[in-house]
Order: sequence, then structure tokens, then C-alpha cells
Amino acid sequence: MALAAVPVAADEIWVTNEKDDTISVIDIDTLAVTRTIPTGDRPRGITFSHDHSVVYICASDSDAVQVMDPDTGEILHDLPSGEDPEQFALHPDNRHLYIANEDDAITTVVDTETRHVVRQINVGIEPEGMAVSPDGTIAITTSETTNMAHWIDTATGDLIANTLVDSRPRHAEFVKDGAELWVSSEIGGSITVFDVATKAEKAKITFELPRILPSLIQPVGFEFSEGDSHAFVALGPSNHVAVVDADTYEVEDYILVGRRVWHMAFNADRSLLFTTNGVSGDVTVIDVADREAIKSIPVGRFPWGAAFRPTD
Repeated sequence: MALAAVPVAADEIWVTNEKDDTISVIDIDTLAVTRTIPTGDRPRGITFSHDHSVVYICASDSDAVQVMDPDTGEILHDLPSGEDPEQFALHPDNRHLYIANEDDAITTVVDTETRHVVRQINVGIEPEGMAVSPDGTIAITTSETTNMAHWIDTATGDLIANTLVDSRPRHAEFVKDGAELWVSSEIGGSITVFDVATKAEKAKITFELPRILPSLIQPVGFEFSEGDSHAFVALGPSNHVAVVDADTYEVEDYILVGRRVWHMAFNADRSLLFTTNGVSGDVTVIDVADREAIKSIPVGRFPWGAAFRPTD
């Protein structure tokens, strides 16, 4: 007797819904929500461990980082996080979380194995964005009110530089094997590109859309295509994603998506990009090659963060 084939689980996109206190899990094959998982209060930042065995969630109004089993949806335990955790970055050692605490003007470093705070680092007012360099030597915190990127030596916890950016920095990423740091400024309407070796500003990227007020063009999250050749930038209440040549820093295209696009995640081969649209309560699926939206997926209220999960 032939054995019945076992269905192969599809890869997933996990989306935090900050006003529903839930996560929506999207099946990448069917482009439909397959699970809705309860979380703590106001989930925002989300990231998986490097082996995808657990998922970390910033439950901002619960003042905790929650650790969840992605197979069962069970919250295994909370990590101490400081007040109002919003975004975080996992060190390449897969052990230390760098957490931006918006209300406390600090960056908290938590050991995920011992579940203890390793150190707390004073940074600027209203820290939000977090990034760790690929070699693990530098962490970045962006502060919304101080309008700076704070450079942290991960070995000592010392601030080694503070560099100005435009108003209300939101998101930071190391790209090109750690040679560049990109920081988005929501109210400033720009992305600042730094040379990591010198910490000097290398380029400034700005955006312009016809018939849309400049005040509505607010860069927040961004993700890079295969080989870091292009950046896809969420432009907030302008309801568009910009496509930027990462070598020339020129804007090549704009893609219309849902209302108040905030963060994004790619699928495994980066052929599809999933954007969280807070006000319209949905996720837009973008065909990266064609640079066009191909589907809108309803999720919970005010989707905020997104993360990719392979299931094989």
C-alpha cells in the first residue's frame, strides 16, 4: 500500500498587530492568513532566532520581550527588556538582544540564555531603531528626539560615536557586508547613508511623489533585495514604497501599497516583499521583479512589524 504524501508546510510571514495584541501568520504559498496568535500588549518589533526555533516579540505596553514557540504559538517566557521596548536586534552570536527602550532613553542588552540584563546603555531621547553589524562589533541605536545614531562598542558597551541624522530617525540597517549604515528619518523625509569605517555621512536620499504633500512622505522601514543592489523603503502615510538603487542612491520607482506602510519582510528568495499597512489593516504583496503590488491580505488592526520564517 502506498503511503499518503505528507503535506509540505509553506514558509511564512509573521506580522504583529499592535492594536489587536496578536500576530497574523501568512502562508507564502497561498498568500492567506492561516493562524492568529495572541501576544502581550501592543506587539511591535519581531525577530526570529537565527535557527528560527523561537520568535522574539516586543510587547511594548507589557514592558517585556516575549519568547514564543513558533510551532505551537505558546509564549515560553518573558525576557526583561526595560520600559516600552519597540525595536531590537539580535547579535550574530544568537544570544544577545539589543533592545531600544523608548521611554527610558536607554539601550538594554539581554542575554537570552540566562534571561538576565547584561547592561543598560544611556543613549538619546526616545530610542527606536536598532541594528548590529554583521561582525557583531558595533550596535546602533537611533533616537527620535535627539536625532542621532548612537554607535556602541558591543565588547565594552561604550558609546564610540554619535552622528546626526534628520528629524525622527526610525530604522537602521548595516548593508554591503557591514560597509555602510543606512538610517531612515521619518519627519526629515530622508535616509542618511554612513561609511562605517569613518562614521562619516556618505549620501542623503530624499523622496518626491507627484500630488502628495512632502509632509506625508515619511521613510520608516526598509529592506534590501538580493545582493544589496536595491533598497525598498516604506514611506508611511504617502502609501508608497520607494525603490532605490543602493549604489547610486537614486530613487528609481514608487509602488502604491496600503495605507500607512511601516515595515516589510521578504520571502526566502526575495522575489516577494510583504509590507505592513497600519491604517488599512492589511499586508501588500509586491512582486519584486515587476515592482508592482499583486495582492492585499487582511490581517489585524494596525499591523506594525514583519518577519520571515522558513518551515523546512
